Amino acid sequence: MAEAPDTLNPAQMAAVQQLDAPCLVLAGAGSGKTRVIVHKIARLLQAGLEPRQIAAITFTNKAAQEMRERAKALVGARAAKDLAISTFHSLGVRMLRSDGQRLGLKPQFSILDSDDVLGVLRDAGGCSDNAQARRWQWAISLWKNQGLDADAAEGAAADEPQRAAARVMRLYQERLAAYQAVDFDDLIGLPLKLLQRDAEARAQWQARFGHVLVDEYQDTNAVQYELLKVLVGARTPFTAVGDDDQSIYGWRGATIDNLKRLPEDFARLKIIALEQNYRSTGHILRAANAVIAKNPKLFEKKLWSAFGDGEPVRVIDCDGEEHEAERAVARIQTLRAGGAVRWRDLAVLYRANHQARVFEQKLRAAQIPYKVSGGQSFFDRAEIKDLCAWLRLLVNPDDDPAFLRAATTPKRGIGHQTLASLGEFAARWKLSLFEALFAPSLGMALKGKAVDALHAFGREVNDLEHRARHAQGGEAARALLLGWLKAIAYEQHLLDGEDSDKLAAARWRNVLDFVDWIAKRCGGEGDGASEGGDEPQTLLQVAQTISLIISLAERGDEQDVVTLSTLHAAKGLEWPHVWLAGVNEGLLPFRSGDEELSAERLQEERRLMYVGITRARQTLVVSSLRRRKRGRDYVAGVPSRFIAEMKLDEVAGAKEDPRERLKRLRAELAAKATAAPPLG
Repeated sequence: MAEAPDTLNPAQMAAVQQLDAPCLVLAGAGSGKTRVIVHKIARLLQAGLEPRQIAAITFTNKAAQEMRERAKALVGARAAKDLAISTFHSLGVRMLRSDGQRLGLKPQFSILDSDDVLGVLRDAGGCSDNAQARRWQWAISLWKNQGLDADAAEGAAADEPQRAAARVMRLYQERLAAYQAVDFDDLIGLPLKLLQRDAEARAQWQARFGHVLVDEYQDTNAVQYELLKVLVGARTPFTAVGDDDQSIYGWRGATIDNLKRLPEDFARLKIIALEQNYRSTGHILRAANAVIAKNPKLFEKKLWSAFGDGEPVRVIDCDGEEHEAERAVARIQTLRAGGAVRWRDLAVLYRANHQARVFEQKLRAAQIPYKVSGGQSFFDRAEIKDLCAWLRLLVNPDDDPAFLRAATTPKRGIGHQTLASLGEFAARWKLSLFEALFAPSLGMALKGKAVDALHAFGREVNDLEHRARHAQGGEAARALLLGWLKAIAYEQHLLDGEDSDKLAAARWRNVLDFVDWIAKRCGGEGDGASEGGDEPQTLLQVAQTISLIISLAERGDEQDVVTLSTLHAAKGLEWPHVWLAGVNEGLLPFRSGDEELSAERLQEERRLMYVGITRARQTLVVSSLRRRKRGRDYVAGVPSRFIAEMKLDEVAGAKEDPRERLKRLRAELAAKATAAPPLG
């Protein structure tokens, strides 16, 4: 299929040239939004802005890195290096590292990851039930994304469980303050609080940027919108790039209302729609347009393509989940048998994580390499979290969750009773665990051996912090980390903790991969988490953003494998050939039990279907089940209303003639029988 031309189309050019007023670019799927952003950056530089005066805000490190690389190719390495390209969360870190002391934060505050937050919530709520703590976590995150503090959350609570969550939220916030720590939602909420309450900081940050660009604007939540408003103030022009038809993250606080509010809050707003699609064929786009037309429209927009009609969208009825997976595998093998299709050109998309299992089984049986997008992250592995705890402790000795993990991994004679006594002592004197460790009166609370072990650990942390502060560049960081791992016998710790040497060796390989990952960032091979780019950094500097980098980064491995992915995780991606699975009532649109779908929920599910359709470039297969599993039982499968809404019956060839179907099935079986095993 042809690629997008080198020149901008008229709508793209209009968006690039709009410099002196707020601008909303309605960027349909595959319409070249990143291209518009980087060309607009180049135009702003031509108009006289310095690179550091241009802020481009994205939602993931991967998107920020892609934007930085494309800007570098367009404007040159020197200009691109100083551009303020970052995620919302990275910008928040930058603001809080600079001015957080105005809110009572030390510059070396800690950023807690999801597991750390869960531990603090269990402690705050006096609860050992992970499921309950997780429910508190979701509720508190949603409240923070709506701009509510504990008092406001308790006032808005609809029932006793919500009121209990609000009370836990208050205790949780007290602990974060004591730990000099923030969670991910605070990286947006606290900068907003800073700018709203501190006129001097507000004036400084508003003067810093001459133009602000925001990618994936439809994914912003209420707090991110308020942060953007106060950051640009009354004078700074901005460009918001988004698509109301791809707003699919309402469950985590994103609100389409932010798109509605822009014309109301900014009277001079210019609205430009990008409707030419450079990704998909005509058949695919007509199906997408027909589905999304059922939703009420904020702004009129209809995608079109110059690529021709291509193959019709195919709808396939399957007996059940196993039959569906077998059909998908046969389709993959047929496409591969032609010789021109790589594994990485193929994707199977579905609504819920549990749908992946049977596809994995059938792909493994057929020796087809695959990856599951949204599965366990490399960074969620216990050995990686161990090392991250040490790095976090170097940055912020007051990070109690990191202290507890580092002090006990590997074992060093510091047991749970010692830590409990240290915790009581620290709470009595209002100290962090690390501060308490060196208190002159600690010997009154703990026995001599325990104090000696704690002091040895403290000296080890201080020594590592000193060396990390001076280990600049990739090779220096790698040598320091490998030497330290040898000194604490971490490989032996893994061997002692596993029944199988093979499993221990695999975990050690993960550790070495992590060391390489850190070393690359120390060498200036960043991933969009900070505004810098190619400058070597010390190990301590990289450690300061480790939680943020890990939680927002996609590893971005370009492996030649089939992708299995949820629809949410697939947003922003594309493949030549897509199989959209399990398109049944109850699955897509998703409904739990017999719940009634609200109009808002149904509209978001329809946008999710639209996102799934528009991931496909050349071919799209949509499958539904005649019967499907619900728990341990089977229920009759009802094709999703979204299939009818695609209006494929109006397009010749969308439904298969039985004789053609038989011919195609024979071809698929022949391909399956003759295809050489791809993995040898």
